[in-house]
Parts: sequence; C-alpha cells; structure tokens
Amino acid sequence: MKRILIVNVNWRGDVLFSTPFLRAIRENFPEAFIATLVVPRCVPILENNPDLNEIIVFDERGKQRGLWGKMKLIRLLRTKNFDLAFILHRSLTRTLICWLAGIPERVGYYTKKRSLFLTKNIFAQAEPVHKVDYFLKIAQDYGVPVKNRDYQFLISQDNRDYADKLLQEQGVKKGDFLVVLNPGGNWDLKRWPKENFALLGDSLVEKYQARVLITGAAKDIKLAEEIAALMKNQPLLLCGKTTLGELAALMAKVNLVVANDSGPMHIALSQGAKVIALFGPTAPKITGPYGRGNYTVIQKDVGCAVPCYELNCTDQRCMKAISVQEVLQAIAKMRQDENK
Repeated sequence: MKRILIVNVNWRGDVLFSTPFLRAIRENFPEAFIATLVVPRCVPILENNPDLNEIIVFDERGKQRGLWGKMKLIRLLRTKNFDLAFILHRSLTRTLICWLAGIPERVGYYTKKRSLFLTKNIFAQAEPVHKVDYFLKIAQDYGVPVKNRDYQFLISQDNRDYADKLLQEQGVKKGDFLVVLNPGGNWDLKRWPKENFALLGDSLVEKYQARVLITGAAKDIKLAEEIAALMKNQPLLLCGKTTLGELAALMAKVNLVVANDSGPMHIALSQGAKVIALFGPTAPKITGPYGRGNYTVIQKDVGCAVPCYELNCTDQRCMKAISVQEVLQAIAKMRQDENK
C-alpha cells in the first residue's frame, strides 16, 4: 500500500484551499495511506476530512521549535515509511525534513535553494492564479487528474448541536433573518472600518429586522465590543464562543455573512452560506471565494497595486472606499436574485 505525506501550508484559508488537492490525491490513490503535516492552528480544518488517514502536527513555534524539535519530527516521519511527499509549502526547511526523513519521492514547487532536495520540481504558472489552482497544479503535473475544485470543511454532529444550542441561548427564533458580521482579519489593513460594520448592522436591523451576530476569535472580542458600542441595536456577540468547527456549523445556519478576506469568510462559503466578501489590499483572484457558491466580492480600485503588502499604510483607503450603501445594495440584489 502506497504511503503518502502531504506537507500543508500555514494559514487556515490556505489549508482550506488545499482540500481539493487532498481529494484529487485520494481519488487517484484510493487504497493509499494518506497523511498531512500541518501546524496546530489549522488542524480543525482537516480533522474530519475523509481523504486523510492521519494528521501529523508540526508545532514549529512550540515543542518542535529549534533543531532538536525538528530532529524528533524527522525521526517520527522515518517510522511512518512514506513513499511519496507532496510539499505544498514552499519552505526549504520542510523540504529538508522530508529529505532527511528518507522519503524517496518528493514533489513540490521549484525554488533555487531547495530544487536539489526535490525529486520532481514543479514550475509555477506564469501569471498569478487562485491558491486552489496553485496547489492543484502540483497534482496535475505529477499526473493526477482533477475532477472537483470545490473546497470542503466537514463538521461533526457535535458542532451542529452546539451551534443550535448557542443560537437558542441567544434567544434566536425559527424564521429570524440571521446575519453574521465577521470584522476580523489576520492583519489590520484587511479590515473594513468598525464604524462601517456598526452602521451596516443597524441598517440590517431596520431594513430587514435582522438578528445581527458578530463572530470571531477571542482576540476579536474587543473589536466586537467596540462595534456593538457604536450600534443603536445591540448585536449578539459570539467572538471566542466557538471553535472553528462550531463556527462552521453556525455559518451553515445563517442567512447571510458579511466578512473581510479571512479564514471565516472561506469557512462560511464551505458551508454553503451566502457571503458578501470585502476586499482591499489582497487579490480576490488569488485568495478570494472560489468554486460553486452564492457570493459577491466588493473591492474598489484606489490606484494601489494589488496585492499590496504595505504594512506601514496609514490611510487604509482601499477598505474605506467600500461604502455601507454598496454593501446594502449587494445584499438587496442577492435577496432579489434568491426570490426569482
């Protein structure tokens, strides 16, 4: 039986983008033992994935930090007797780990520093493509056909039960028009102004009698409270009250999600939620919504190069250029299309 290791990437959204790759490998090697190497924060994205036999955690900032920790990981991988490694991460360190672990076949994107440690170098597309296609090119160039490009995040019944209980505890009734606002993001420049989220929330309550839910991680509690303080109609504050799986279950039950470019935005799409995605410095064609789904991307051209990684930007004009009225119009159109 073939034993395959897939060395995954580090961000939750990108790991979600890797799931069509996992599916393609499983479909091509139905009897294989397939494992993935992934950092701790991304484990929940994959823990119920049916295409995997095992998840190996690479705690590179914790117990596997430093040379000794990596040597322990290498020894662990040696005991697994993998035949083949697909290295989705462009890291030289991860490539060396696979080489030192004695995995005979190592496939990944070419870089000058690690090309000698790969047995098959994949060359990137000439123009930037969506991360889903970026990962799938590794499979295709290896000779694996791709049938389905939709990403997936499978959740447990416990996750669904928790989401039901959470909504019930918050006084949500059957038939309520539920709207999630997810104002966070892994860096501040990707965030729509909190004043805009507050005004949008109030407008949704007044126009649609919506129940507004603000979601996010525990680190977003302060942001959510600041938005709530700006609103006339108090939202339900759910930051820090859900795991990723529970958040996904919650997204599956709501009528609409408005979110910045973030992992939760993609999690919402993976559950079939209707999504308004707000983009500023990042490129939707690379990290935007992908595949089947009911979504609208809003991004304004403010004369800056996109993607933009000017972390010292002081005006955030790309996000400020998106008006509350534009978002409301996109929501109205989505609801109108739904009723056709």
